[in-house]
Amino acid sequence: MRKLKFTNGEIYHVYNRGIDKKQIFLNPQDHLRFIHDMFEFNDSNIAIPSNARFQVQKPSTANEEVLRKKFQNLEAELPNTNIKRKRKLLGEITVFCLMPNHFHLLIKQRQENGISRFMQKIGTGYTNYFNTKYERSGHLFQGKFKAEQVESEAHLLHLPYYIHLNSLDLAHPEWRNKEMENPKAAMKFLETYRWSSFQDYVGKKNFPSVTQREFIQKLVGNEEEYKKETCRWLKERKTDLRDVSKFE
Repeated sequence: MRKLKFTNGEIYHVYNRGIDKKQIFLNPQDHLRFIHDMFEFNDSNIAIPSNARFQVQKPSTANEEVLRKKFQNLEAELPNTNIKRKRKLLGEITVFCLMPNHFHLLIKQRQENGISRFMQKIGTGYTNYFNTKYERSGHLFQGKFKAEQVESEAHLLHLPYYIHLNSLDLAHPEWRNKEMENPKAAMKFLETYRWSSFQDYVGKKNFPSVTQREFIQKLVGNEEEYKKETCRWLKERKTDLRDVSKFE
C-alpha cells in the first residue's frame, strides 16, 4: 500500500482505524478535535502549538453537557477556523466521515507529498491529544494510513455516497446488504449525524470551513440533487462500488 505514489491533482480515498480495531473517538470532544486538526494541519505553514489550539480536557459529564448545549453551532467551537489567514493547502479534503474506530477521507493532492505530510501531522497530533487526555501511551492507529487512487469517473462518482453512508452502520447496518426497508429513516439519520461532511453537501452548514467541496459538487449536483441521489442510491444500492467494509 505504501508503494502508492501520490500525484498532484489526483484524488485518493484515504482511511485508517484504531489499533486492534479499538475506538479512536470516545465522545464529541474527540470528534471535534480531529475535525479541527483536519482544518489546522491541512496547511504547509507551521501549525500553532497544540496546547494553544485546543485545551485538553479530561472526560467528564460536564464537558459533554456543554457540547450538547452548543451542538447547533459546533464549528464555532473550533479555534482558528474563523481566523482570516491565507493557508497553503496540502490537499483538498472533499469528503469525510468519522466512525467510532475508523475514518474515511477523500483528498485531492495539491502539493508534492501533500497527502503524506498531512496524514503524518494529523496522525501525530491527534495521537498526542488522545494519549494525553486518556492517560495512555503508544500507537493509536493501526499502522500507516491506507490509500487508494481514484482511477475512474465511475469510482469517483460513487465514493462520496459510500463514505457518507458509512455512518449508517451505527443505526441502519442493513444498508450494506441492500436490505434498506426505510430509506426515509436512513436519510433522517444522515442529516443529523454531525461527524461527516454530508450535512454540508445537502445545504446544512456543519463544518463548511474544513472541506473544499466545489470539485465534487460539479459532479454530484447541488444540495437538493445530492440529497435526492443519496436517497435513490439507498433504494437501488449500486453493485459496482469498491467497498472496503472488510477493513472496517
